Amino acid sequence: MDFDMSKPVPEVQPWTEAFWVGTRSGMLLIQVCRKCEARIFAPRKRCPECWSADLGWIESAGRGRVFTFSTAYSMVEPRFMDELPYTIAYVDLAEGVRMMTRIVDCDPAEVAIGAEVEVVFHERGDFQLPYFRPAQNRNLDG
Repeated sequence: MDFDMSKPVPEVQPWTEAFWVGTRSGMLLIQVCRKCEARIFAPRKRCPECWSADLGWIESAGRGRVFTFSTAYSMVEPRFMDELPYTIAYVDLAEGVRMMTRIVDCDPAEVAIGAEVEVVFHERGDFQLPYFRPAQNRNLDG
């Protein structure tokens, strides 16, 4: 039996389709409840605050801060060995949601809790995956 060495791609669902269309256009979209105005990530069928199905989208500025992170140096699934080391992080976006992502385009030693980051899109198959890198203009408060 041959092992599939191709890397996985997202499985698009009806409630995530707009998100993936946005990433193909270089936009990071955040779901928003039209009833209670809650901001939601990851995309869902219903608002986790009020259970409304009346959901829409807003464009994120694509900036945030690292909440926490972990860097893998070894012992990962074989399909990802060529990407070592890599850093997985939770990023708190300016829009008030927390997103799991990868931190790219820097030495893992540069990543720190509270570090300012900005979205960058990397191609995988037909998808543009939203990753984050250290912010070029490091002033999220202004």
